Amino acid sequence: MCGQVGIIFGRKRRRPDERDYLREVFIRMLLHNEERGPHASGLAWLKTDGSHRIFKRPMRAHELVYEKPFQELLGQVDNETTILMGHTRWRTRGNEFNNRNNHPIRAGIVIGTHNGTIYNADYLFRRLGLPRYAEVDSELIFRLADRFAPEGPIDQDGLKKALALCRGQMSAVLASKFDPGTITVLKGNKPLCLRIHRQHRVVIYASDDAFIDFAVDFDPGWRELEVPPMTMLTIRHEDVRAIENSEFRFIPQERKGTLPEGVNA
Repeated sequence: MCGQVGIIFGRKRRRPDERDYLREVFIRMLLHNEERGPHASGLAWLKTDGSHRIFKRPMRAHELVYEKPFQELLGQVDNETTILMGHTRWRTRGNEFNNRNNHPIRAGIVIGTHNGTIYNADYLFRRLGLPRYAEVDSELIFRLADRFAPEGPIDQDGLKKALALCRGQMSAVLASKFDPGTITVLKGNKPLCLRIHRQHRVVIYASDDAFIDFAVDFDPGWRELEVPPMTMLTIRHEDVRAIENSEFRFIPQERKGTLPEGVNA
């Protein structure tokens, strides 16, 4: 169990007070998501020119937010930022003191976060000949996306075919450094809640609706995006209101060693 939080920014010239408000919303969501992952936490941002920064540490979110690099990176979120993503990690596989195992993860030109477990990740790394940077199974999703982004943009049809080989649980958010204005959201069989604010021109997401409620203090300007499981969303910086969605598939499996859903003994 891990926590994902973030803000996907649409194109807009925001005043400093609006940017400050959105940064505060992000911090609040990150802190509330700590209960889903106390072992490590981190954040990353991506900008329209492809520049990015990642800061993550094997510490609770309530400690991370007081770290100077965290505050510096958050202060650099501006009108050119396309996504601000955060993660709170519950250690399953891969020691959190190896910072490569913590999220957000960069795999080639792809940066992302994941909640869930891919039980056949080791097999797929070998079968597909993918490079491996960390011990965590989450890296597989981003390596697959990187493989299907030879020209920068992620080939979503190719990624879907590759994801269909995965067995386990997933919800994830990812983007390519060479196509920073396109954000891909995978809502699989792990919780991920999204809301949009048309005036602010942003979409926010977290692993629990209650965490968003606390963060936005029940501001009525935020509207829920109803997204069913097994949905791939494409959200673009040019206009976050024009959201594209399509179905994707993998093999849902709640626990290692159990039969996947829909498979009889």
